[in-house]
Amino acid sequence: MAEHIAEISWQRETAGFAYDDYNRTHEWRFDNGAVVKAAAAPAFLGDPACVDPEEAFVASIASCHMLTFLAICARKRIIVDMYKDHATGVMTKNDAGKLWVSGVTLRPRVTFSDDAPLADEQQKLHHMAHKECFIANSVMTEIITHLDI
Repeated sequence: MAEHIAEISWQRETAGFAYDDYNRTHEWRFDNGAVVKAAAAPAFLGDPACVDPEEAFVASIASCHMLTFLAICARKRIIVDMYKDHATGVMTKNDAGKLWVSGVTLRPRVTFSDDAPLADEQQKLHHMAHKECFIANSVMTEIITHLDI
């Protein structure tokens, strides 16, 4: 139905190629011309000034949830004025001892226009958003939405 493209570019900037020495900084280029400086997470010798894949994964989940939530609200004629999320991803080892992002917790704070839905309705809207989110449907990571209403 749709194709999404990202071009990833890396160039060695060090004389050697030992694990502790080679650069992890690279670029993500998207079809709209956006360029993101990326690197490994600092724990894996990456540049902390860059976005790392794990952060991007968490942001992707949170962004998809938000966009799906907004679409649901718009279709239900529920007016949203502001949406902020402080999403957190946790990396653990799986049964095979491999690192993976095992959980992402979303903490959306939503401001509605005059007629804000009651807390239980907001829970239902977020549950619907989770069920319809393309990214959530694409991963094994447990995704929890924690609402502080």
